Amino acid sequence: MPTILFDFLFKLYTFCQSVAKLTSLSFGIRTTTIMKYFLLPIFTFLLGSSALAEQPKNWQLGYQKSVTPVMDDLVFMHDYILLPIITAISVFVLFLILYAVWKFKASKNPNPTKTSHNTLLEVLWTVIPCLILVVIAIPSFKLLYKQDVIPKADITIKAIGYQWYWGYEYPDQKIAFEATMIETKDLKPGQPRLLATDKHVVVPVNKVVKVLITANDVLHAWALPAFGVKRDAVPGRINETWFKAEKEGIFYGQCSELCGIKHAFMPITVEVVSEEKYKEWVEMARVKYAMYPEKKFLVKKEQLELN
Repeated sequence: MPTILFDFLFKLYTFCQSVAKLTSLSFGIRTTTIMKYFLLPIFTFLLGSSALAEQPKNWQLGYQKSVTPVMDDLVFMHDYILLPIITAISVFVLFLILYAVWKFKASKNPNPTKTSHNTLLEVLWTVIPCLILVVIAIPSFKLLYKQDVIPKADITIKAIGYQWYWGYEYPDQKIAFEATMIETKDLKPGQPRLLATDKHVVVPVNKVVKVLITANDVLHAWALPAFGVKRDAVPGRINETWFKAEKEGIFYGQCSELCGIKHAFMPITVEVVSEEKYKEWVEMARVKYAMYPEKKFLVKKEQLELN
């Protein structure tokens, strides 16, 4: 579908260029202006889902590249169900408006009709929207169920929102750390501004990851567009979601709930690696990010006192 539309828009651009030359730009519309303000944004929108990477780009209008089954379904729902329906409704309504303007203009109807209702028409404009909603609702409910029902998890992670950074725990591995945004002046080549963090959430590829989400102070939201994940972090409550990344790489997200003056500075960085690299990282993290390092110290101290 995007390929067909791209071909159509390219032909439209060629046509506009020809018209501009033939008319010697008599009505002040230059081809470059058409490209800059009309066709280029449409190209960006249509190609966004296939050409963009795992982080937002300048002037991006489409989704980030999907790397999970849930996000695949979300993109399909948007591109092949919602967009065609929205486009069809918009075109139909525009046609009705133009037809009404032409058909019922004053010059053609010096004596306005006194028709006040039409039973068939009223039934149609009630039933048809209901049927459209049913068509949308069925795949929507399936998708919501898929997002809500969590498969058997291979790994469990707890994300805790603070003002204004994220804390993470791996309960089964006894790992805990906090990830804060890297300041612009400290960024390394390849690290995106306002998205890179000093520590990454590391998960293995093709494994079901369950994420428990809560907050320590105010409302936050843990959102990762490429994964199709977004859940509110509520103090005193634990929400949960899941993902299964099917591609290795580094993926970025942000807090998506207004949480204070530094809301825009709560990025999320998830690194998807092979299972071997994940095991190596866990061994390192158990030492570097041990969840209860003070307990080990207390145990040793108690043993020394007993001796």
